[in-house]
Amino acid sequence: MYIRAVRLDDLPVLQDIERAAGQCFRDIGMPEIAEDEPLPLGELVRYHHAGLAWVVADAPIAYLIADRVDGNLHVEQVSVHPDSARRGAGRLLLDHLAAHATSEGAPALTLTTFTQVPWNAPYYARCGFQLMDDSRLTPGLRKIRDREAAHGLDRWPRVCMRRAL
Repeated sequence: MYIRAVRLDDLPVLQDIERAAGQCFRDIGMPEIAEDEPLPLGELVRYHHAGLAWVVADAPIAYLIADRVDGNLHVEQVSVHPDSARRGAGRLLLDHLAAHATSEGAPALTLTTFTQVPWNAPYYARCGFQLMDDSRLTPGLRKIRDREAAHGLDRWPRVCMRRAL
């Protein structure tokens, strides 16, 4: 497996990967997450232009997009197509982002995630992320959590996590 930057013609495929990956949430009683639409193409274009979007493989099977938040790189989304799950693609993307962050001088990666979904917080902990106490959230992370709450994601337990680099 290898990683490359997202091309503009990949963007609809990213949406397809996101829809397919989201279906796993239906099986654990979170159908609202499964039915949530991926980011629109215009938003994905922004990540492409910022140089903060990558895919695994020539025909993408997984992708990651990130934002710069309070001096760190923040994982906005990482998704692996279910047909390619459990083969290391997600971890490969996270490690690629860590290397990119290090090259930019960012001290950490951050993300927000569900605590009780096996492929969310428990998985990220195995990838080196640690839970952040709410009292240690930066202004940018608080803004992200507020936006997620407004979107209804706080119906299930959620946390911020950080991976020091």
